Amino acid sequence: MAAKGQRSYTLSDADLMAVGSHGIARSYPKNTIIVTEGDKTDSLYVILEGRVKVFVSDDSGNEVLLLTQGAGEYFGELVLDEGPRSASIMTLEPSRFLVVPKADFREFVMHNPAFALSLIEKLIGRVRSLTASVKSLAHMDVYGRVARLLLDLAEESGGGKLSIPQRLTQQDIASRIGASREMVSRILKDLSTGGYLTQSRTGIVLHRKPPEHW
Repeated sequence: MAAKGQRSYTLSDADLMAVGSHGIARSYPKNTIIVTEGDKTDSLYVILEGRVKVFVSDDSGNEVLLLTQGAGEYFGELVLDEGPRSASIMTLEPSRFLVVPKADFREFVMHNPAFALSLIEKLIGRVRSLTASVKSLAHMDVYGRVARLLLDLAEESGGGKLSIPQRLTQQDIASRIGASREMVSRILKDLSTGGYLTQSRTGIVLHRKPPEHW
């Protein structure tokens, strides 16, 4: 179960079969750029296997990580407005996708109102998340942003604990909150020493809610 404020936007088996009938399966190795920010929009991508990161970057190559996605999720839904890609997508591990052309995706949405509603809810969720991120950048210090991100990404794992199952590097966290890796490293070390979390190669476990201020 996702923690408060989180919601899964994976496709149901029925939706996957329906939209999949319009798509072509393609496989890509790790660290492959699938979509580049600013490119022409022409397809929806459904993740069948693997994991990707969604990010934006500037002319100097500095990246801001927006989110990661896994099997059953999809990206490229902004294909409906025919505008340019709003972010870049790169595989974090070997991945396989269903690539659905724009015209077929538009037809699928028109004839599947339940999926259309789910798509609207997903976009609303993204807007709310963006608003919250802008607010945190404006009003929170680095510690507050780290604590908020950890709680947003955490899922209930039983025994009153929350865990972040995905591998999240210090640089990933720094990119998502607009801070230096060194500052993030110091905060995570302090939280670990204080018994609030445990870090491992497989993820982060939150033993209790981090304090509002440090």
